Amino acid sequence: MGAITTLGHTAQATWQEMREGRSGIGPITSMPTDILLVKIAAEVRGYDPAAHFDVKRLPLLDRVSQFALVAAREAIAQSGLDFRADGRGARTACIVGSGIGGENTHTEQSRRFYGENNPRVHPLTILRVMANAPACHIGIEFGLTGPAFAVASACASANHAMSQAFDMVKSGKVDFAVTGGTEACITAPTMKAWEAMRVTADDTCRPFCKQRRGMVLGEGAGIFVLEEYEHARRRGATILAEFAGSGASADAVDMVFPAVGTVARAMQLALDDAGLTPGDIDYINAHGTGTPANDPTETKAIRQVFGTHADQLAVSSTKSMHGHALGAAGAIELVAALGALQYGVIPPTANFVDPDPECDLDYVPNSPRERSVRAALSNSFAFGGLNSVIALKKAS
Repeated sequence: MGAITTLGHTAQATWQEMREGRSGIGPITSMPTDILLVKIAAEVRGYDPAAHFDVKRLPLLDRVSQFALVAAREAIAQSGLDFRADGRGARTACIVGSGIGGENTHTEQSRRFYGENNPRVHPLTILRVMANAPACHIGIEFGLTGPAFAVASACASANHAMSQAFDMVKSGKVDFAVTGGTEACITAPTMKAWEAMRVTADDTCRPFCKQRRGMVLGEGAGIFVLEEYEHARRRGATILAEFAGSGASADAVDMVFPAVGTVARAMQLALDDAGLTPGDIDYINAHGTGTPANDPTETKAIRQVFGTHADQLAVSSTKSMHGHALGAAGAIELVAALGALQYGVIPPTANFVDPDPECDLDYVPNSPRERSVRAALSNSFAFGGLNSVIALKKAS
């Protein structure tokens, strides 16, 4: 795995902050905030593109692609795989989710065109903006000549991408997959658009608690290398966990308000695909956006699937620390789920104050908890009623 988030520029640094319950949400520093009502976000701070990319290459790379490449380099280095050797690249898929794509480029070129009345736009604008650019850049850098594409399903993009990659490896269509999600959406127009929906908090993100006021935008990337289990064992790979199954559903009811039944069905499908029962699950990394509608709906859906075992579950929302990175959210949250499985530590729901009667599960408030985790779910639910859930098992 590899990651770059507001909590750290590597997956391990991100996990260390998660497990300690430290929040990366704070005042926006990357742009003026005079016109913003919401002046907080979970930015990737201290990031210098020139430290990662040659000056000749940077004109091709929107921030969203830069994040994907930084995370991919870490993940592929950890995998120990050389995709240019032995024809591996042709047997490797590259599937990366992004809800928005190259938003920084889009914002800058629109400012030039409309704000400055400049009829000339950067000649590489299309190549920077397109949502498939991150997957393409990863493929070019590492010689991945198998199937490569983007998945764009708003806040479920990363989970959908990783689930598609899982299915391709499981079916034997490919031997490996480089997959995850990336987002770089903290721009003035994006912030104003989310403000207009009245779903963003202006203090911090407080999932599942009575004082929650909405989501907080984040950015970053998480990238993973998937490989068939026995193949990985034979070559002595470090196996982080078993990607056991996935489930997906669509509410087909409303563009904004989630539906309990189909959210529950996505979780049940993931359990079925993984061959797990509700009693096998010890931890759920919840979608947990901190909005009035999402949190009670997710709580009810968990109770519907898990019955009495719901009271034995540890459930936390790490968005309270890394914000809601939209199309990258599921990938960043997979870092949390993997950490729980590997280290036996449940990352907390930070910023928690008072419980909400409508949200009556164990949300591991504010402090990490040591607990052996045999299997976990990671939930992602998106506008449009799109639900995607991943099931993981502890590596044996």
